[in-house]
This record gives sequence, C-alpha cells and structure tokens, in this order.
Amino acid sequence: MPTVFRFGPYRFFFYSADRAEPPHIHVVRDNRVAKFWLDPVWLVGNHGFALPELNRIVALIRDNAALFLKAWYDFFAD
Repeated sequence: MPTVFRFGPYRFFFYSADRAEPPHIHVVRDNRVAKFWLDPVWLVGNHGFALPELNRIVALIRDNAALFLKAWYDFFAD
C-alpha cells in the first residue's frame, strides 16, 4: 500500500491490488477513510468524513492531482 502524500492528519495512498480500477487515491485520518477517482476528481466512497472536511480533502487532491497520477502510473507501469 504505497503512501503517496501526507498532509497534516491525512495520508493519501492506493493499494497495490488496485490496478484494475481507474486511477484513484484513498485518504485516511484516524478511523475515517474516503476514496476518490483522480480524473476527474470524484468521491467514490466515504466512511466517516463530514462534508466540510471532504471539501478540504478535494481541494488537496486537486492541488496534488499531478503528483497522485504520476505515482499511480509509475507504480503500475509494466
């Protein structure tokens, strides 16, 4: 499970078994977790984050989308 980025209490990562899915990122904080597609940025699943916090996370993902996509494609390159 490669960690791509950390910001404050958030850890952004994907699972090595996620190859069959579109590029996405998981974010975790404490016992909360959410999953976002990266292109375009879209919430796929949420367990525990309130809407205001999700909005902050979306902004972080948009600001770092190029980093996340590069990490995804570098990791899954054949």
